Amino acid sequence: MTQFIRAAIVVFAFSNVVNSSRAEGPPATQQVPPATQASTPPPPAPGGDKLSVTEHEITLPSGPLKYRATAGTLVVKDEAGKPKADFFFVAYEKLPRPDNVADRPITYLFNGGPGAAAVWLHLGAAGPRRVNLDDNGDVPAPPFSLVDNPATWLTFSDLVFIDPVGTGYSRPAPGEKAEQFYGVQEDIHWVADFIRLYTTRYERWPSPKFLAGESYGTTRAAGLSAYLVDEYGISLNGIVLISSVLSFQTLQPTASNDLPFVLYLPSYTAVARYHKKLPADLMSADFAKLLDEVRAWSRQVYLPALAAGAALADDQRKAVIERLARYTGLSTDYIDRAHLRIDPNGFENELLADTRRVIGRFDGRITGFNPNTLGPFPDYDPSFSPYLAAYSGTFNDYARRALKYESDIPYEVVSGKVNPWNFGRPGSGPLDVSFDLQEAMLKNPSLKVLFASGYEDLATPGEIATYTIDHLKLSPALRGNLDHRFYEGGHMIYHFKPSLLKLSADVEKFVATAIPKSVPATQPAR
Repeated sequence: MTQFIRAAIVVFAFSNVVNSSRAEGPPATQQVPPATQASTPPPPAPGGDKLSVTEHEITLPSGPLKYRATAGTLVVKDEAGKPKADFFFVAYEKLPRPDNVADRPITYLFNGGPGAAAVWLHLGAAGPRRVNLDDNGDVPAPPFSLVDNPATWLTFSDLVFIDPVGTGYSRPAPGEKAEQFYGVQEDIHWVADFIRLYTTRYERWPSPKFLAGESYGTTRAAGLSAYLVDEYGISLNGIVLISSVLSFQTLQPTASNDLPFVLYLPSYTAVARYHKKLPADLMSADFAKLLDEVRAWSRQVYLPALAAGAALADDQRKAVIERLARYTGLSTDYIDRAHLRIDPNGFENELLADTRRVIGRFDGRITGFNPNTLGPFPDYDPSFSPYLAAYSGTFNDYARRALKYESDIPYEVVSGKVNPWNFGRPGSGPLDVSFDLQEAMLKNPSLKVLFASGYEDLATPGEIATYTIDHLKLSPALRGNLDHRFYEGGHMIYHFKPSLLKLSADVEKFVATAIPKSVPATQPAR
């Protein structure tokens, strides 16, 4: 399972959503807010759907927030009406619902993996309730609890958290082969069909529509952006990409691909600075200017040096080694033996090896005891392992007691059952869905995209998003629709309390700017 987490779970959003939360809220003994069956729930849909509708209220700094929660499964079918899969989701609608749904945006959210349920964004960042962590994002001792989320996105958008097939409670229909859901294009097809079905059933076609994905969920979102408009005529107003990876070449170093080593370097600097492993002058330097310096050097000097291979002159090689040591906190001997190529696994194991500590892949700020400092990669990830139980335990309780949804099958928070995942035809090169995003923006010039990256993310470092953005073939006007923001923290940037609040504020502004100033009212014909 450890190897699966490190290799197959490229990202989640879980962040990835693993680090911070608000301490505000009711104590653990009162973790379930009052819930009642909705007085006027929508009529049950035919075809085997299993839905629970409840109403709730939480207290925010701005006052009480009332909302309706719908938790359950929708059955997606082929055009002949044959059930293909049960899609589990949790949807939140702010109450009272507006008379005209064109006045209320809706956001479809999912995590990544592949194999991660939406629980990370749900109970970590955007939902009305979130896992109770300390301000730095550290996990308390069990039992775990939920608190009201003062940064919930529900204040400015209705939310639908989607668990793709094989994650959460979502499963293939009886008799259906799982592999038809477990692949890049397969996943895009069925998640898009769920979005179409939900949009239709709950009459949200007039609403401004957004996607939000984390980690591999950003890969899914980019693919969906083109697929939704081409297949169903669903044009998006905006997409939020948290801890993104659109081009897998940027993450997969090979004998002929040195690019990832270059793109990881600014994140190494940020992590080394956090742990006070840089030289004194860099520790006292302006953080933003330091990272700009590292980015410029990595592209202008480091990348050509790696491209030179054995032809690199000895004096140039020595200079590169010394500069890498300065920017990473690693010894010149280690960098020399690594042939100038610092693998993220090696960095995680080596940076604090003198104190027998290992740093986290999902959040380089977090450390744990390292029982194997001489190994090629860490035995575990201290920024992931403790959080799995916190998210799993709280959601299983929340679903049954607060959302009133009951199921005896396991809720797959992070599942290996989706493997093998079909990443595409062998020999076609690394997966790259940046072209899908580019196509969607060309076809829908109003589409806006917000990239959110964590400084200390060693799973999907922020520089890979910068590199991807720089290589999109867009006009200057369309480039104005792109925004890339950085946050203190790792892959799940929302675990760190200040970043949780900043991300929510940034997304709220993003949603507001992505919606036309006046949305024409649409009234059904009488």
